[in-house]
Amino acid sequence: MQAHTHRVVIVGGGAGGLELAAKLGSRFGPRCVTLVDLAAFHIWKPSLHEVAAGTLDIHREGLSYFMLGKSRGFKFVRGEMLGADLQAHCIHLAAVRDAQGEELYPPRDLAYDTLVLAVGSKSNFFNTPGASQFALAIDSTAQAEKFRLKLLRALAHAHGSGKGLNIAIVGAGATGVELAAELAQSCADVATYGLADFDPARDLHITLLEGAPRILSALPEKISTAAHRLLTQRGIEVRTGVRIAAVRADGLSDSEGRDYPADLCVWAAGIEAPAFLSDLGLRTNARHQIVVDAALRTSDPAVFALGDCVELAWGDEGRFVPARAQAAHQQADFLLNELSARIRGADLPRDERAYRYKDYGSLVSLGHNRVVGNLMGVLTGKGLFIEGLFARFMYMSLHLMHHFALLGAVRTAMLAIGRLLLKRGAPRVKLH
Repeated sequence: MQAHTHRVVIVGGGAGGLELAAKLGSRFGPRCVTLVDLAAFHIWKPSLHEVAAGTLDIHREGLSYFMLGKSRGFKFVRGEMLGADLQAHCIHLAAVRDAQGEELYPPRDLAYDTLVLAVGSKSNFFNTPGASQFALAIDSTAQAEKFRLKLLRALAHAHGSGKGLNIAIVGAGATGVELAAELAQSCADVATYGLADFDPARDLHITLLEGAPRILSALPEKISTAAHRLLTQRGIEVRTGVRIAAVRADGLSDSEGRDYPADLCVWAAGIEAPAFLSDLGLRTNARHQIVVDAALRTSDPAVFALGDCVELAWGDEGRFVPARAQAAHQQADFLLNELSARIRGADLPRDERAYRYKDYGSLVSLGHNRVVGNLMGVLTGKGLFIEGLFARFMYMSLHLMHHFALLGAVRTAMLAIGRLLLKRGAPRVKLH
């Protein structure tokens, strides 16, 4: 097959899918590479807690997929994947509608020669009564923006009524911990812009609820201890060993019968892949994740998958590659050679077909100026605990590295300088 005729369709414009599309598009152009996503612009998913808290403005920080497609050589198709016909090599896209319900794009089918599924994950409510109805998830830019608007309304109501504001966060992994710290900071910032009668120290109550014996249970205990201490210093109540039994409009209850009042409830207690993946005819697990081999191949030879939506064995028996941005980055780099060879009609040597996950450590943001984490030693294999200014610099560099992969060095530098200058004339938190 000629290079210009092989069509690679990548579904999902998250960290891994977008970087793969950008790198492939730069090599082969839009006739060979298509990216599909429902959203019109891209926000780095580890920043969604900042969007939810209002400390990151999606209208300033978002990168247009259409713009990226033009500059990096891939075709962008806006749409939500509903299913696929694997025999006919095509995917089914739903109609796209605007906020008023007007149809922007009709339902369509999109043909492929090689399909890459990078559709990410969403919150897993574990069938908890009331959770899907009353708890808010922050899995997408739209959900984060929805929570931000609810937060502003709740703060205004608390200010006008003289009552306090209770926020409960279920799940103390990285998302829950970062969100709790960011909300404590942003609510204090909002109060300085006209909420004279709202005292965050007195009126704001943030409770972080975790089922494991400690927060950040997937990370080293030293990070967990440091994060717990910093959260407590910020006035956040941390409860561990708590199993949520039900969620109501005005609060939550746990398996021991204890109640937790909540005007706003965020669910960050686990993930699962989109349910439609289990209907494609591919091998999946109980959380709808696609089971892939060491080359990121699914049970269909024309379909690959990467990121949070896959189950991939790692190291010891029973361990799997974690759902982290660094894993998606690595998998995108791995698939670049495989897909390039497919487009060229060539085969890779067998020893190049095995993906191996490398854990470079984890960093957790605890507000504007505090970060804790560990960096894995390349030579020793041991983790190095870091916090403070150096950790903050490393955390910021991860976002810049993602932009560098998409925009290049010059545009990333100009964007970073522009954002720094804009912040000087803007409020610390988005107020509208």
